[in-house]
Amino acid sequence: MASRAANVVKRNPLITFFVLAYAVAWAFVPFGSFGAFGPLVAALVVVPLTRGRAGLRELGSRLVRWRVRWFWYLVALGVPLTIHLVTAGLNTAAGADVPSVTGASFSAAVLTFLVRLVNPTDGPLGEEPGWRGFALPGLQTRYSPLAATTILALLVAGCHLPVFFLEEGGLQPPVLLGGLVTTIAVTYWYAWLFNRTEGSVLLVLLAHSIEGSLQAQGWMYMGVWCAAAIGLIVSDPKAWRRPMHPRVVTSPEIQHEEVSR
Repeated sequence: MASRAANVVKRNPLITFFVLAYAVAWAFVPFGSFGAFGPLVAALVVVPLTRGRAGLRELGSRLVRWRVRWFWYLVALGVPLTIHLVTAGLNTAAGADVPSVTGASFSAAVLTFLVRLVNPTDGPLGEEPGWRGFALPGLQTRYSPLAATTILALLVAGCHLPVFFLEEGGLQPPVLLGGLVTTIAVTYWYAWLFNRTEGSVLLVLLAHSIEGSLQAQGWMYMGVWCAAAIGLIVSDPKAWRRPMHPRVVTSPEIQHEEVSR
């Protein structure tokens, strides 16, 4: 029975990964919580079964892949900050109160960023090794980067669906729609950054950590992220249709060959 289950996983690594990620994440919903680390757990289960130690080494190398050109660090940190500032500016222009920035709020944001960066039970470290470290490379062996990212964006948004039921006051359709659309739009940004840095999960982890630390939300925030996602697709079309760098993609066929040896 165990060997049959292992063979199913080896034949369907991506499907198994998504099923496990959803199962772990949603298992905490009846207790009023959400398992944001579901993708990490799923990757740590599927990768050894399909690629063995070689797969774990590859996943680990993506997580610590820091040797990229210096400006990519500025991009990873600067884009979420810019989105936040643009959103604040638009909200202020629309008549909202000017957001106050104090030393205490800045220190809190920095502390939140650092904690999210190393906390495996939180979104960034709990998700990125799975979504970008495993799922996106696997999808891009079968589809173009644009198609692969679209599939992943819908699945990531679907996985986060229970979060909006856990919000104070229950499910509110506008909040649900805005949150899901924002999640989809941000996924295009993460995928573009991942591919442009030759598969560095570390850079996406930095971007995800700072984006979540800013605690921004609302329709304006959603609109700015959608504009950013569309801008990335329109301004860099080759990045969404050309074959990825060998360090980015992972071939399922190679996975099966390595396991069978």
